[in-house]
Amino acid sequence: MDLLERDTHLEALHGWLEDASAGGGCIVLVSGEAGIGKTSLLRRFVDEQRQASRVLWGGCEALFTPHPLAPLYDIARQAGGEFAKVIAAASQREAVFNLTIEHLARTAAPTILIFEDVHWADEATLDLIKFLGRRLQRLGVMLILSYRDDELGTLHPLRSVIGDLPLGFDRRLHLLPLSGAAVAALAHAAGWPAQRLHELTCGNPFFITEVLAAADKVPDTVRDAVMARMTRLSAPARAVANLAALVPGKAERWLLEGILPTTAALLEECLAVGMTTLPDGALAFRHELARCAVEESLPPPQRQELHARILEALLQRPGSEIAAARLVHHADRAGDTAAVLRHAPLAAARAASLGAHREAAAHYASALRHAVSLPNETRAQLFEWRSYECYLTDQIAEAIEARGAALTLWRAGGNRLKEGDSLRWLSRLSWFNGQKAAAERYAAEAVAILEPLPRGRELAMAYSNSAQLAMLAGDAGPALEWGRKAIALATALDDTEILSHALNNVGTTKLIQLDAGGLEDLNRSLELALAGGYQEHAARAYCNLSSTGFRIRDFDRANRYFKEGIAYCEKQDLDSWARYMIAFRAATALAQGDWAQAAEDAQAVIEHSRVAPVTKIPALVALGRLRARRGDPGADSVLQEAWDLSLPTGEVQRIGAAAAALAEVAWLEGSPQRALAVLRLSAALAREHPDPWMKGEIAFWSWRCGDPAETANDIAAPFAAQIAGDWRAAASGWAAIGCPYEQAMALADSEEEDELRAALDIVERLEAAPMAGILRRKLRASGVRGISRGAQERTRQNPLGLTNRQMKVLAQLAQGGRNADIARRLFISEKTVDHHVSAILAKLEVRSRGEAAAAAYRLGLWAPENGERVAKK
Repeated sequence: MDLLERDTHLEALHGWLEDASAGGGCIVLVSGEAGIGKTSLLRRFVDEQRQASRVLWGGCEALFTPHPLAPLYDIARQAGGEFAKVIAAASQREAVFNLTIEHLARTAAPTILIFEDVHWADEATLDLIKFLGRRLQRLGVMLILSYRDDELGTLHPLRSVIGDLPLGFDRRLHLLPLSGAAVAALAHAAGWPAQRLHELTCGNPFFITEVLAAADKVPDTVRDAVMARMTRLSAPARAVANLAALVPGKAERWLLEGILPTTAALLEECLAVGMTTLPDGALAFRHELARCAVEESLPPPQRQELHARILEALLQRPGSEIAAARLVHHADRAGDTAAVLRHAPLAAARAASLGAHREAAAHYASALRHAVSLPNETRAQLFEWRSYECYLTDQIAEAIEARGAALTLWRAGGNRLKEGDSLRWLSRLSWFNGQKAAAERYAAEAVAILEPLPRGRELAMAYSNSAQLAMLAGDAGPALEWGRKAIALATALDDTEILSHALNNVGTTKLIQLDAGGLEDLNRSLELALAGGYQEHAARAYCNLSSTGFRIRDFDRANRYFKEGIAYCEKQDLDSWARYMIAFRAATALAQGDWAQAAEDAQAVIEHSRVAPVTKIPALVALGRLRARRGDPGADSVLQEAWDLSLPTGEVQRIGAAAAALAEVAWLEGSPQRALAVLRLSAALAREHPDPWMKGEIAFWSWRCGDPAETANDIAAPFAAQIAGDWRAAASGWAAIGCPYEQAMALADSEEEDELRAALDIVERLEAAPMAGILRRKLRASGVRGISRGAQERTRQNPLGLTNRQMKVLAQLAQGGRNADIARRLFISEKTVDHHVSAILAKLEVRSRGEAAAAAYRLGLWAPENGERVAKK
């Protein structure tokens, strides 16, 4: 079938390749539903292009548990030479990644690197894509990723990878179904009824191909169309096709011949019904949908028997290393328990070493399904391994379930040491899951069981875990006491890993108490972690050094460790910790008046598909406060989400931050009483904790909202000064720290014109419309004249009610800007742009972006000759 309606896509690909040939490099995301023609488009592009020095093509497989780095191994075989050898020999993910980037750096530009079907990609492949995406800018590589976007749920890990690609480096092609006219042309050429063909296929090229090739009548379903073509095969050829259908990706010629008589004539028959042979002689279906249709048509007993024969042939293959993941796939479907138990743990260990932790967890799950007859200790160990791999991949509920199963087995066997260690792990996992009470209960049980036993690292970690829980809850006394015990035992055991963990908890607690010794402890924790290669502990040290810098308003230190810590975590691909720091960097940027940075960081965290509540809360608080201060819509909803997420943590650092932000919104909107309940709840928590800045913020907003009974002692100086009525000292304090908005709020308490005008200048510069309105009203009420109207009042005078931000979006929209372009130019998220575009269409009473542009010109809101917004006369 001709490649219809794809000319613009091919033109775009050629243009981007030309850019890449100049050494720039790019990542192209080709998306569309199954059968939409992604592979056909890429094959045509590769055939037409004349610039690339090399084209390397790898595909992800639809195995139940994918083979880690399968597309890279495809590519290595094509590249050949030393690269293929070293990739095959490398056993650690970091080595594989570095060898890949070094190989690409030595290849003449431009190189086209294609990863197909990445919606099936294993975790290691996704990490490789992210790794390459951050390093390809100057290598002249055009990395193309194809995927089915209709199979990406909100939590699909590919969404996270796409979100982490460098801004401005990606190019996107979304393939749509063929138009009715194109379908009609194809139907007419084949002598089919056009309307029925379009109804049956909805313009999907693969479906059209199958239907037109099926038979003399239109089938009821596309599956029927595929199976109708299979009926044309002779019995021996149909047996070959059935066998190939059970091998995702491709069936090697040696594999087919080892199981069934496979002659050239039989293969020719298969090719005639839509299958294909690959350059290495393997047989494959042209589309995965066709393979699945044939596979599902086979009776279960026949499928099981064929999987068993495939497994046997794979195991007998001499001189060729078969991936353990592939053996597990066929062993599991053959119901071969012994083979699953033999190969699944090996596949899991291999996956874990390559960083494919999600696949490792899945392989352990496969082993456990067949492990009923194994001894309890062996099963408990499998559960522990699965729990750890789930923990690393944010599958916390599954991690808790597996660790709980291990605990039951260790208890049944009377192994108290393992029982205590499992309880300590359950404490850690419960905290991650937002279950503070359960975390504390498990922690106490772990210590109670381990203390009577010979003192070892399990007890040291139990002590340090208790210190960590107390530190996070702001309970300084218990945090320091548990930390002291952990440090003493870790020192006696000469265990630097646990010592690093414990020093982190103690140092953070001291810093919150404004004890300078905490910085020394935290830095030592970091040094030990870096020296010992304890990446998780190093990331945690960076997180606490930077986030406590924000909490005590030491912004220089916070920004220094944000920079070092985020760079370290990105290099090690420790994304969870990097996002935690980015969330606090958003809060820091908001406080320092860099609101564009605050918006970008907060949106980057919130829009990520997999983000823990403890990371999302500070990002939501920063974004909610920013929206409230600018008068943008949506502040209440994001802050309510922050509040709902914070409550289960029971931690004042999160509950207090959300409460203060909600109070600020309520005060700006003139209804401060609605915040009193959340303020009183957080004040009760803060009263028992030593954090002067959090106590100060809650006390300040309680005072501001008319609840002086909630004022507190031992609070940070600027808050204390303002509550005491010394607004001048408060303003001076905020200026010294570098918080312009808070400085303006302090000046706003003045009755003097100069101070009020100074405050107005600050909030005008920040585009803080609600606070600016408050200051103007106060100035006018005191008899001051000649005050500028400000952005908010100008918005009110806009006859269509468009806000200043919406006018900027409209100007970009009228110039043909896409949402992604507009988002980059205005430093806001695509989702925010989408929200503004919807509002603009509603206010202009139009249905499309084109109509909005025309209306803007007709109403004099935008002048196309100079591309700038003009005032409405």
